[in-house]
Amino acid sequence: MPKRRTTDLARLCARLGHDFADPALLKLALTHSSARASAKPNEDNERLEFVGDRVLGLAVAELLADRFPMAHEGELARWFNHLVRAETCAQVAQDWALGDFILMSGGEAGSGGRHKKTILANACEAVLGAVFADGGYPAARALVHRDWEPNLADLDLAAPDAKSVLQEWAQGKALPLPRYIEIAREGPDHAPRFTAEVQVEGVAPERGQGANKRQAEQAAALAMLLREGVWRPPADG
Repeated sequence: MPKRRTTDLARLCARLGHDFADPALLKLALTHSSARASAKPNEDNERLEFVGDRVLGLAVAELLADRFPMAHEGELARWFNHLVRAETCAQVAQDWALGDFILMSGGEAGSGGRHKKTILANACEAVLGAVFADGGYPAARALVHRDWEPNLADLDLAAPDAKSVLQEWAQGKALPLPRYIEIAREGPDHAPRFTAEVQVEGVAPERGQGANKRQAEQAAALAMLLREGVWRPPADG
């Protein structure tokens, strides 16, 4: 490996916080299929990407379970999908500046390959696979927890609506589906205020308010989820 290339990869290792015992694994993780010398699948990063995808899934599931011990399964699943999606992996790859290190053909590079979301996301997973192959699951898990944890702040954007979660909760307890009733509509036409009540057979009803019927129903569903301990209110601060 050329000296300059070795120096560059040393900078990447520092960003990753992992010193490879087998640097060839990292080089392979950074080799796009357009740069392989033959048609052999073990000369590019696709196999490591396959491994890294599974490692990422396990580590993210563990991270979410640890951080949100009271979260509903459906909530965890949606948050999981948000954290392992290509967009998130591509963003992490950009944080690592992987585009500067990926080996690819001149044609791919000329077409903007170093900035393509798919190539960056795949390389990110391949690097995780390389860290796993080189240092085992603890090393890969530490990297995922360090660099995916900041994305937990975005999870509210990926959270399901309260009505969907309440429906899943009722189904999980073999209860009839929730019913929503409009209790009141107050205020002027340009600024109405709705009150809705959600009813689930065998469970005390809850009410909520909003600027329209949907918001009021969401507020009522959220109130029931909070009361039943399915969701927890955010901690102060």
